[in-house]
Amino acid sequence: MNTFSTDLGTSKSSGFQDLEVGIRYYLANINYKYYFSLQGTAILPMYTNTALGYNQKGAELKLAFAGSGHLFGKNSFFILENGVREYFGYESVFQDRYNATYGLTLDKKFREQISLSVGGFYATSINKDFNVNPSASKNFAFNQVSLSYGHAFAKSLSLFLTGGTFITGRNTGAGTSFSASLNYRIDTK
Repeated sequence: MNTFSTDLGTSKSSGFQDLEVGIRYYLANINYKYYFSLQGTAILPMYTNTALGYNQKGAELKLAFAGSGHLFGKNSFFILENGVREYFGYESVFQDRYNATYGLTLDKKFREQISLSVGGFYATSINKDFNVNPSASKNFAFNQVSLSYGHAFAKSLSLFLTGGTFITGRNTGAGTSFSASLNYRIDTK
């Protein structure tokens, strides 16, 4: 569900957005503590209402560096990611998505965690028009800070709740965001 408010009024839209299906390959590791990975993702729209997104197929290639350690007697982790994404079709959009995350595991069974992230987007297209709807905007940039809480119900099932706020931006609204993500891990072993 998306709600956008401007001086001209409020608009609401709801529905499924893009389905993202990908595969990640671990390129290398250092002492099984630091990992380098490459991920490819296919993007398929699950809607026709352009208030929800571009309604275009796309692809993303992402490089990541991640590792773990200890802080305040707790297990900690970090993730640095940069991904480039291209949507295909009329007035296609190129995006650079970047993120840095640092987190702590709160319990010895690795079921509870919190993390702090700083990340952003840079998007460009031949369509330079400003769009008040950030889901449909094709020419924008922003940086965001967010805080996440994660809970693992089982080894393969976890829930993440994230709240964030925008700290800088171009052709974007000022505001906050909230998301919930339910992750299911398919183990090939």
